[in-house]
Amino acid sequence: MDAETFDLFRTTVRRFVSEKLIPAEDAVEEADAVPETIIQQMRDMGLFGLSVPEEFGGIGCTMAEEAAIIREITRASVVFRSVIGTTVGIGSQGIVMDGTEEQKREWLPKFATGEAIASFGLTEPEAGSDAGSLRTVAIRDGDTYRITGTKRYITNAPRASVFTLMARTEPDVKGAAGISAFILPADTPGISFGKPDKKMGQKGSITTDVILDDVVVPAANIIGGVPGRGFKTAMKVLDRGRIHIAAVALGMCQRLIDMALQYAMERKQFGQRIADFQLVQAMLADMKVDMLTTEALMQSVAAKFDAGEPVSLECAALKYYASEAVGRIADRAVQIYGGAGYMAEYKVERFYRDVRLLRIYEGTSQIQQTIIAKQMIRQAEAAA
Repeated sequence: MDAETFDLFRTTVRRFVSEKLIPAEDAVEEADAVPETIIQQMRDMGLFGLSVPEEFGGIGCTMAEEAAIIREITRASVVFRSVIGTTVGIGSQGIVMDGTEEQKREWLPKFATGEAIASFGLTEPEAGSDAGSLRTVAIRDGDTYRITGTKRYITNAPRASVFTLMARTEPDVKGAAGISAFILPADTPGISFGKPDKKMGQKGSITTDVILDDVVVPAANIIGGVPGRGFKTAMKVLDRGRIHIAAVALGMCQRLIDMALQYAMERKQFGQRIADFQLVQAMLADMKVDMLTTEALMQSVAAKFDAGEPVSLECAALKYYASEAVGRIADRAVQIYGGAGYMAEYKVERFYRDVRLLRIYEGTSQIQQTIIAKQMIRQAEAAA
């Protein structure tokens, strides 16, 4: 996409966020659901196809372009992004990166239009940060596999048309080596869902357990057609997803700063605006520094990703910093609002709860620290 076309697209998204999404936030919070009319508008704008290559009907954004659009969308409540997030990111990218040509032709055009919604099944009751310990098993039976297990906290599960699902195809192989990634249509017999999770925040986004009871799937549905590579596919997908999550954090940073600054300039105490008090200014300044630092790091990492450079360490560092930074910004925003910041009628309280999840999903902050340190050690050993 040329620069002029992308600028027009970004302007259209920005207008959509301001005119449609932000005004709908309270209704979404109240109903715990995003209206179908908004979901259809997102389809019509092509937002489900941000990361799908143009040859398959998508917009074909670079990582830097995708991050810029996600940053625009998350100026509104983060739950709107969750509608498209799994299709744009972790649900589809395994097929984009490692799928066979046939798998790409079958699914990517459907993702691009939003006709099909993708979801990602990795986390389990006993496997989260330690993804290599997953227990969902896929037993070979002729030209098919029979899958049994439970996936937990799966975003968009009831909406999904298809799952990128990780299962252990070699039960005797411990750790990551025996895991395969499957393309699993959601209407396959034997798939059922748990009750929708009641979460601390992010009302309007849907997560449930996905229960797999002797689900039969063709062996041809293994992503790339080769068993045992699923964990590597998942890790590549998550590297990309971490840049995406940083963009989510950055959009929320901007919204929180805008709200806190506006409130500080309107609220008066001791006969003057609280924005004129130096200790309030210090909080505002720290918020801005956190946002600018996140922005600079994201642009750098996205550019390296688009250039094809190895960036696992940088992706982990970016996701770690961005998710922690937006947590600090949300906390300071509540503080600037004072007592009002603790009240549900003010959106800053809601966003404070919403952003807390960013430090947990797609790899906790502690997992990011581990990835960073292990990469540093490997690099030092290689140079020795």
